[in-house]
Amino acid sequence: MSGPLAPYAAGFAAELSRQGYTRSATQTQLRLLAHLSRWLGAQKLDAAALSGPVLERFLLARRTAGYRLLRSPAALASMLRYLRGIKTVPVVAVVPGSGPADAVALELFREYLLGERGLTVATACGYIDLVAPFVAGRVRGGVLDLQGLAASDVTGFMLAQTGRFSPKTMQRLASALRSLLGFWHLRGDLAVPLVGMVPKVAHRPAGLARGLTPGQVAAMLASCRREHVGGLRDYAMLLLLSRLGLRCGEVAALRLDDLDWRSGLMTIRGKGNRRDVLPMPVHVGQALADYLRSGRPATASGRSVFIRLKAPHQALTGTGVTQAVAAAAQRAGLGTIYGHRLRHSAATSMLAAGGSLAEIGQVLRHRQPLTTAIYARVDVEALRALARPWPGARS
Repeated sequence: MSGPLAPYAAGFAAELSRQGYTRSATQTQLRLLAHLSRWLGAQKLDAAALSGPVLERFLLARRTAGYRLLRSPAALASMLRYLRGIKTVPVVAVVPGSGPADAVALELFREYLLGERGLTVATACGYIDLVAPFVAGRVRGGVLDLQGLAASDVTGFMLAQTGRFSPKTMQRLASALRSLLGFWHLRGDLAVPLVGMVPKVAHRPAGLARGLTPGQVAAMLASCRREHVGGLRDYAMLLLLSRLGLRCGEVAALRLDDLDWRSGLMTIRGKGNRRDVLPMPVHVGQALADYLRSGRPATASGRSVFIRLKAPHQALTGTGVTQAVAAAAQRAGLGTIYGHRLRHSAATSMLAAGGSLAEIGQVLRHRQPLTTAIYARVDVEALRALARPWPGARS
């Protein structure tokens, strides 16, 4: 190990071990650190120079030298996270006026969404990703040009995206674009409000809620091998999804402090920073306790309940929960099934057991009764009383 990063090798190795990396994976990461350190030394650069363009040059040099592994930005993530954590590598932030015009505009919009609108970080990032092409299209000669922005530009952009995204994503795009145009008008960048110029996205009424049968849910639960760490974790997550109707993101957001073992309650962090308290059924609590005792890695960082199986042992994401559900469905021979089907299953099970729509709405934490009304269409027996005889048919 030589070069400007050599002094940090021992600390980086200790951090990888703490995060649960195997000896082999740790050695691989250290070899990558050694290569980057040698390259920096040859370029007469120090650790503080590790910016985006410098890292891109290093990865290009690595690919040119014939390396077949660890050639993407993702390969450097663990190393950069450590170096930034000890203040060796600066965390680059977009400062108004210091970068490309579209990047500055998006950063200001992000601050508005987080500070003024109170959106979550994930929602704000989703909005920014959707409107980024629109903002980039308004850059003229390195300057953001909003003076000539007209209603035709807004509708033209939306029409150009048609066919690229699903109707649901197009609805989110429309919402994000309205927020952006409203933000620009509030700042005074737009003299005329153009929020109303964003066309509404037509959508079909929601179809029947497709829940799983009790046997199918049982098969997915049985597919989790609870003698293994992954089985303990996935079994607990599937119970939360199928019994309490949680969303995948809500399962991933569950923290140790949200579990009130004495009272048998759990706090759910839902959409829009909403927090609700639900009872913790005995079998769900037992599954959580089994996982926390025997499955959650001792090297886990943070207070999240559910942790990645592979190092680094960080919080599982909503996408990770979705992938675990899909894997359980495949093991059970049910094909492709994702987390929201289990939420529907919880609702239809409550409906079959005699629960009212109001009670189902409380468990699923719907804000509007109309959202819960989709489950009325799957209660065939209750709908029979509303069906009128066919004219001319025998009574």
